[in-house]
Amino acid sequence: MIDRKIAPPIKRIEKLHLPKPKKVKLSNGIPVHIINMGTQDVLKLQLVFRSGRPFEQKRLIAKATARLIKEGTSKHTSAAIAEQIDFYGATLSTPTNLDNSNLVFYSLNKHFSTLIPLVAELLVDPIFPQAELDTYLENSRRRLQVDLTKNDVVAYRKVTEYMFGADHPYGYNSDEQTYNRVKRIDLVKHFQKHYNARNCELFISGRVTDEMIQLLDQHLGQLPVGRKSRMIKFKLTTELPEKRHIDIPNSMQTAIRIGKRTIGRTHPDFVGFNVLNTILGGYFGSRLMMNIREDKGYTYNIYSTQDTMLQDACFYVATEVGNEFVGAAKKEIYKEIDRLRNDLIPEGELEMVRNYMLGNMLNMVDGPFHVADVVKTMVLNKMPFNSFDKLINKINTISAQELRDLAQKYFTTDDMWEVTAG
Repeated sequence: MIDRKIAPPIKRIEKLHLPKPKKVKLSNGIPVHIINMGTQDVLKLQLVFRSGRPFEQKRLIAKATARLIKEGTSKHTSAAIAEQIDFYGATLSTPTNLDNSNLVFYSLNKHFSTLIPLVAELLVDPIFPQAELDTYLENSRRRLQVDLTKNDVVAYRKVTEYMFGADHPYGYNSDEQTYNRVKRIDLVKHFQKHYNARNCELFISGRVTDEMIQLLDQHLGQLPVGRKSRMIKFKLTTELPEKRHIDIPNSMQTAIRIGKRTIGRTHPDFVGFNVLNTILGGYFGSRLMMNIREDKGYTYNIYSTQDTMLQDACFYVATEVGNEFVGAAKKEIYKEIDRLRNDLIPEGELEMVRNYMLGNMLNMVDGPFHVADVVKTMVLNKMPFNSFDKLINKINTISAQELRDLAQKYFTTDDMWEVTAG
């Protein structure tokens, strides 16, 4: 009998196993990354197209194209498509990020053969109905009006604009006129140029059979080959970082964003910087949280994060505080940054962060769908497969001295933008 009064021993996670995907190609050359694992007869299909902001000829076209791709074909209306997907208990979504557009499809194995022709139809014959586009644009304009009343949204929009530049694909912000300039023909052209085999990576996970791969080739292997997309040329801002305030009348709180452009996933310092960011503000027990929320009571939430895109990355600290606490909160943020630059992190704190990060990594390899997301990140960032093992090893072995060196290298506050909105 196990004595339930005795807690099990705590053990360090030394190694995690990331199943290696099988890779095949469809007849038109689309790479297919197969994660065949799991116990349930369910699968996840992800198609990733190189068609985000860096490839736009006009602002907002990448996002609008992705959102409307499932809103009708010459054979099926948007209502008919949604009804068929729902009838079989499947889900279909078209999420986007700054670099890519995605089509994500979940289905029971037994319905895959019935639904995959519909998925392929969306990628061959979308008609982008004008009525659906009008509805999308009107909803987007209304959502934007609401968002622009939120201090945190305004502060984020401005800090990214300042870091990258108002004309940069990672920095530009939409307004009502931007939406007014979106035309149906723009979506058609963007789709025809970028939604092809040369710009696609396909990931399928779950209990994958040979028959499913044959069905993928039968339907998605017929997508046009096309040409590989080339990014539009763009320049980064040459403005020097400074402190800026955006006045929002009648605000009870002020949003704070302090940040800078930083390193991406393939940089040798990326993992160490990620550990450093976690200590500063990357989890609930972080230094920013313990100081500014738990000790000072200036805010309900504060965090630091690292946004990584394919072509660049940025780091920022974010919080909202009462107007009377803005100066004190900023002072404490810079104080915690300086502590990391000047003092060694105690081993107990570092060990806690290691355990937290490795626990998150353990969740990332729990099940086929999570594994597929890890594989997708590695493939899209052109990372070698052993990067995952190196990540685990680096988290386990990084020293306090290395972290202080990284803080001195990257946490230089004179090149950080500071934006307040309130």
